[in-house]
Amino acid sequence: MAPLIALVVGTALARLAGLAGADPLDAWPPALRVGLALMFVVTGVAHFVEPRRSGLVAMVPPALPRPDLLVTVTGALEIAGAVALLVPATARWAAAGLGLLMLAMFPANVSAARRRLTLAGRPVTPLARRTALQLVFVAAAAVISFGP
Repeated sequence: MAPLIALVVGTALARLAGLAGADPLDAWPPALRVGLALMFVVTGVAHFVEPRRSGLVAMVPPALPRPDLLVTVTGALEIAGAVALLVPATARWAAAGLGLLMLAMFPANVSAARRRLTLAGRPVTPLARRTALQLVFVAAAAVISFGP
């Protein structure tokens, strides 16, 4: 739920800043970029901080090699993508790359739900809810990538 909160609150606060006179944020697309960047900072940092990291490593499907390395690489890509979202010249490409990254990582969510894993002591998000959230996140990335 933290990623959704980061996306919504980050977008809303950025939009309010735009309405208050921060000209670069005086439209929904740049505000959405800020919200999505905040979301990816939150999720990216989780790849490096315990107990979340151990849970994410456990989520990697057993057939994939070096789950610890995969978690490290995807976390670094999420943080780098978050930074790139904030740069207008790279925002569209970053959003497209992050959207593809989310799609590539989704099988880990499916695997974790099917194996009924826990993440930081709590059960992983049920698959139906996780799928709905993933659609929201991918849609936000698509709006930035293909929008105005």
